[in-house]
Amino acid sequence: MTDLPDTNLTMLTLVKPEGELEVSFERRPMPEPAAHEVLVKILATPINPSDLGLLFGGADMSTARASTRDGLPLITADIPPAGMRAMTGRVGDALAIGNEGCGVVVKAGAAPEAQALLGKTVALIGGEIYAEYRCLPAMMCMVLPDGTEPADGASCFVNPLTSLAFTETMKAEGHSALVHTAAASNLGQMLVKICAKDGIPLVNIVRSDAQVEILKGIGATHIVNSGADDFVEQLTAALVETGATLGFDAIGGGKLAGQILSAMEVAAVKRMTTYSRYGSDTFKQVYIYGALDLGPTVLNRSFGLTWSLSGFLLTPFLQKAGMETNMRLRKRVVDELTTTFKSHYSHEISLVEALNLDVIAGYNAKRTGEKYLIRP
Repeated sequence: MTDLPDTNLTMLTLVKPEGELEVSFERRPMPEPAAHEVLVKILATPINPSDLGLLFGGADMSTARASTRDGLPLITADIPPAGMRAMTGRVGDALAIGNEGCGVVVKAGAAPEAQALLGKTVALIGGEIYAEYRCLPAMMCMVLPDGTEPADGASCFVNPLTSLAFTETMKAEGHSALVHTAAASNLGQMLVKICAKDGIPLVNIVRSDAQVEILKGIGATHIVNSGADDFVEQLTAALVETGATLGFDAIGGGKLAGQILSAMEVAAVKRMTTYSRYGSDTFKQVYIYGALDLGPTVLNRSFGLTWSLSGFLLTPFLQKAGMETNMRLRKRVVDELTTTFKSHYSHEISLVEALNLDVIAGYNAKRTGEKYLIRP
């Protein structure tokens, strides 16, 4: 395809040694695909919590101020000492942002796998997608059916594959039911649909009555409101009924992960026939995969000694799972793209609008039910 522009507008985030964050745009030279690569014109890309971690890092966004450089928005914010310590490795390195998106392949390298994608609508993963174009290996793209709306294709990887990774992990580790927090999120709603389709008992933890109603509306069975006075009792009852011994926590900080482990232990003890001073011998696992609460994770150890709390990331899971599993999960996402894995967006913005202070305040609040889509 000809008539491409000479430059590619790209969003960058930079940590400066003097303790300042700078988020800006740069018109970079248009990349030329190598033999096994394709050039994708980006049509839509979501703002996920994982993107915000790179975008703003440990900066104090209450200090953010707006200006311009070369006629394009420039955001500057102060970084407290703790944030600087956490980001030492990226000081002075301007990083491009954006984990996933959807677009059209407008140029391809000579390799057959690249040429086969020319003109196709694809979902893509691999970072640096908050831009007008992205050049990347053909294998990082997933071909979508003709006529796929960019908004439907934009979030094909992170949330769909993460939710599928939860059920795959459950099966691989010998559990039979799941617990999930922040369960009214886009990812949470996908997990509800997966578990209903696959016959997996799922305990959904939300934080408001409105979110309870959202999940009831899509057929969720076990929904517990962490804001209720009897939350722990409700959670324990749901765990007794489902037998869930595996949890995935999007919150991270606070006491919720510990409460889940404690309730799992109470449910397990109810199933015991003999007393043990060491607690139940039922293994209980909670994985933290998000950081909606950046505070310390608080554990009040009232769950015996047979338990584990670990971190969970999608990329290491996919690397360990192998190509056959990866392809199987990708196929399911494409097959159920507008049903199980359909994402819902509350706001659509342009690439430049993403660095408007009011818009930043909206998507950086990470409110359940509010998801922003960039349409470059």
